[in-house]
Amino acid sequence: MEQINAIGRRKAAVARVFLTEGKGNITVNDRDYKDYFGTEILQYIVTQPLLLTNMADRYDIKINLEGGGFKGQAEAIRLGISRALIQIDPENKPRLKANGFLKRDPREVERKKPGRPKARKRFQFSKR
Repeated sequence: MEQINAIGRRKAAVARVFLTEGKGNITVNDRDYKDYFGTEILQYIVTQPLLLTNMADRYDIKINLEGGGFKGQAEAIRLGISRALIQIDPENKPRLKANGFLKRDPREVERKKPGRPKARKRFQFSKR
């Protein structure tokens, strides 16, 4: 089997995912994912599609991450892994889609407006 590539995005985070057959090692930016993501919740988010499809120990995953914070990065990885698993076996798609792993969350940070302190916040109004 050759290498499978997929991209996952969330907020400002972009994850390029590379799947190859192996023993289940997940490396993020040349570090183990458990070292990269300190909390168990983020580690669980990364492995959700693998656990759902029972493929946690069949593929080695190498991930290049850019931008965003840890939560956005973890969810970007989840989307990328889900897309790669569909390329391997299209029968995984209904189960992954039912759990919401294939939806690219489109929410982005709203830009700051000129003359305002933040995107929507206003300075205090004084009538006199």
